[in-house]
Amino acid sequence: MLRRGSQSSAGRICVVTAGGHHPAIIINSLTDAFGPVEVILENPERRSVFLKRRAKRLGYVKVTGQFATMLLIVAMKRLQASKIERRLREHGLRVDLGDRQTLFPIDSANSDQFVEQVQGLRPAVILLCGCRMIRPDILSRIDVPMLNYHAGITPGYRGMNGGYWALARGVPEDFGATLHMVDAGVDTGAIVRQVRGRPLRGDTIWTYAYTQAAMSRQMCIDGVGAMLRGDAKPEPLFGESEQHYHPEIWSYLWTGLSRGVW
Repeated sequence: MLRRGSQSSAGRICVVTAGGHHPAIIINSLTDAFGPVEVILENPERRSVFLKRRAKRLGYVKVTGQFATMLLIVAMKRLQASKIERRLREHGLRVDLGDRQTLFPIDSANSDQFVEQVQGLRPAVILLCGCRMIRPDILSRIDVPMLNYHAGITPGYRGMNGGYWALARGVPEDFGATLHMVDAGVDTGAIVRQVRGRPLRGDTIWTYAYTQAAMSRQMCIDGVGAMLRGDAKPEPLFGESEQHYHPEIWSYLWTGLSRGVW
């Protein structure tokens, strides 16, 4: 049973997302706890744009392997859509948006349009959940406490597929998620809350994020509530820090065959 938050007035919470099932699970949990939530819905960044940017950093061979894994994830989600739907129903996870939230479509969170939308809504707290990384020049123009939901334990599993990498590295106790303050880095902000748990039987790289989102609902309610009350106590990161991406397809297959982590 999820506990209700202490703040119920409309317009207090604004979530920024590019859409998708995992953010919707979090957003609906916040709506259950706090009442109406306002959602700034950006257009997803074109895949070709971020792949090109990533290739400049990592090289085209690695990114080609990562892209193959991304295609596999998309294909398997489609093939197992009915299984995923059953799991959503069994665990009471809602992935619809708009019936209980007010949506504000924009082109990009890295735009004047985004800043103007935030200034018009005047939220008490902003939660980033499945949107593009916001540039420092945009962050500097927003005078609102900003949190980020990250599907991984920071600082060791920053970036992409945090749950998968914890399991692939043989550290299952770090399968979880983080709610942290937003700064100019990639998941480097001070930690507000973290939650750890276990993947479900049959979980894979294309379903871990559902499990992480489900286990993160109360964490997000508690963390956002603390920010609204003004008694959150963010803790700076400590320990080994590493940014992760999608595994290259050859690495993913080898890890699955040799360690049973898919």
